[in-house]
Amino acid sequence: MNLRPDPTFYPSPNDAIHAPVEKLAFTLMLSPDGTKPDGLAVVDVDPESKTYSQIVHELYVDNLGDEFHHFGWNACSSALSPLTGHAFLERRYLIIPGIRSSRIYIIDVKEPLNAKVHKIIEPEELFAKTGYSRPHTIHCGPEGIYVSTLGGGGEDGTDGPPGIFIMDCESFEILGRYEMDRGIQDKHYDFWWNLPRDYMVSSEWGLPPQFENGVVPEDLLSNKYGHTIHFWDLRGRKVTKSIDLGAHHQMALEIRPAHDPVKEYGFCGVVVDTTNLQGAIFTWWRDDDGEWQAKKTITIDPVPADADDLPELLKGFGAVPPLVTDIDLSLDDKYLYVACWGLGEMHQYDVSDPMNPVLAGKVEIGGIVAKHKHPNGKTFGYGPQMVEVSRDGKRVYWTNSLYSTWDDQFYPGERGAAMVMARVGDDGGFALDPDFWIDFPEGYRSHQIRLEGGDCSTDSFCYPSVG
Repeated sequence: MNLRPDPTFYPSPNDAIHAPVEKLAFTLMLSPDGTKPDGLAVVDVDPESKTYSQIVHELYVDNLGDEFHHFGWNACSSALSPLTGHAFLERRYLIIPGIRSSRIYIIDVKEPLNAKVHKIIEPEELFAKTGYSRPHTIHCGPEGIYVSTLGGGGEDGTDGPPGIFIMDCESFEILGRYEMDRGIQDKHYDFWWNLPRDYMVSSEWGLPPQFENGVVPEDLLSNKYGHTIHFWDLRGRKVTKSIDLGAHHQMALEIRPAHDPVKEYGFCGVVVDTTNLQGAIFTWWRDDDGEWQAKKTITIDPVPADADDLPELLKGFGAVPPLVTDIDLSLDDKYLYVACWGLGEMHQYDVSDPMNPVLAGKVEIGGIVAKHKHPNGKTFGYGPQMVEVSRDGKRVYWTNSLYSTWDDQFYPGERGAAMVMARVGDDGGFALDPDFWIDFPEGYRSHQIRLEGGDCSTDSFCYPSVG
């Protein structure tokens, strides 16, 4: 325990915007066929460094078949909560779940170039203490580490609904399930909260048989994937309202609330509309009567394509869907970044008015049919996927793998892992940095990114911004 709060903890989003610029990034590496152990790459993102745009350290675990996917910190700015905070924690450990193995690794990155495994939580402990499996999203809360899961009990993860469990933020012991009353919630994906306003929002992807071996076309066309978002009484640990976005809005994924806790709105990305192949963004908000509402505020159209240029899964449609697979919101709540994994595009929307987003910029790279190259001439396999924004909003990083079996369906053949970065203009718009390109070891794919000291999908804040 520190004698004073970690210097990377900030009371408000505005304070964090003015934090020192990140010099390192942490990126997950996964072995798609499970023949190699998954790992963590430490990437130099300091343009003044001699090793800029290079992997400067690699850590590999001892097990096979984990499939590293999402990960997060043991502690962040939420520790400054005036009610239940652990202000003297240290942002020191990365919590990395294996989405296939249900194994969880606690990685000590106090010395990033000597990162090491601190503790391993085996799947048997997770099953015994929660009844859940397939851990997914990590959020550092003021009193513990919250982890969402995609599976319930049983071998195929369908014995009971998935949910959220809580870990002790110092010992990393699993404490137990979060939910007291889940209402109709029976699938899971992402979640996030507004701590002072005391609410949480969660979303839905699908159950393990619907994603582990790839998209199940029959389930998708029958609208059997998740399409509902749930609003929770955070401290009461119960659902207060569930909003169905429409059965045809399949796979409601990332939840991105406004960072300023005064604001009571946020966004949710939807992978595909099965009636027209559009991607969509919904804005959700609490109205003047205290009721939760949601409205589709962004649509992204598919692009017609010759069947011969499409993977088997899409040949019958004659078009490339955008496939909105990740979104991220800048700390000033101004720009929403939307990864269109199918088209090979990263969109930037001005969401200063969250009910009327405006397209402010677009970067083209990769894509099922487009195959846009990087400015350095290299081929970017797959499409823009996991996106992370620097605290000052001036740099946007992303990788290219979605999930191993889905990669193989939409982009057959090995395409290689990559990580790129775009620089944001003072008045919006953004463009790829031609000098930033990360190659990963052969046989690996790259997924989520975390930035040194925090980023735009890590920290939640307890105090309003001023100015």
